[in-house]
Amino acid sequence: MKSFCFALCIALIVCMNHAFGSEAGMPQLNPEFWTAQIFWLILIFSSLYLIIWKIFLPRITYSIENRKSRVVNDLDEAQKLKENAEKKLKEYNEIIENSKKEAKKIIEDNKNKLNRDIEEKKQKFDSEIEKELTAVEKEIKDLKKSSLSSVNKIAVETSANIITQIIDTDVNKSNVSAIVNDLIKRKIEKHI
Repeated sequence: MKSFCFALCIALIVCMNHAFGSEAGMPQLNPEFWTAQIFWLILIFSSLYLIIWKIFLPRITYSIENRKSRVVNDLDEAQKLKENAEKKLKEYNEIIENSKKEAKKIIEDNKNKLNRDIEEKKQKFDSEIEKELTAVEKEIKDLKKSSLSSVNKIAVETSANIITQIIDTDVNKSNVSAIVNDLIKRKIEKHI
């Protein structure tokens, strides 16, 4: 191809020297040179047409097609990435929603379990307090009974000793006991 261009340039130079050789007027208007001019015109434009058609046009077409295919591929890839991103976003939102639901369920379960534990411990505590109160009430009743009998004995003995010291004779303890018991019952009835 290079040798063809070189030969074409040499032929052009030779023809130009011959064209400049005309001595009178413009050679383009001289009908004697029209055939040579038409020949060179056809030859130059045909060779330019062939060079453009066979060399430059395929390269331009290739570049355009390559860019077009690259743009189409990039658009397809961008569309796939967009769809993939939307899918990942949807999965992410579902995971977050499921996590929220699970966390809410766990919190609710733990709250219910804690409430049950508190209620069980409260009932257990109440039953223990009830047992303790019952035991204390029984102990108080027993203490009252024992203290009443102790008070009765002490009162009977003290009364018997006082009476013995006052009148200087022995007293019947059963009579004193009956009198003291009667007095204690009256005092208890007044206070109750």
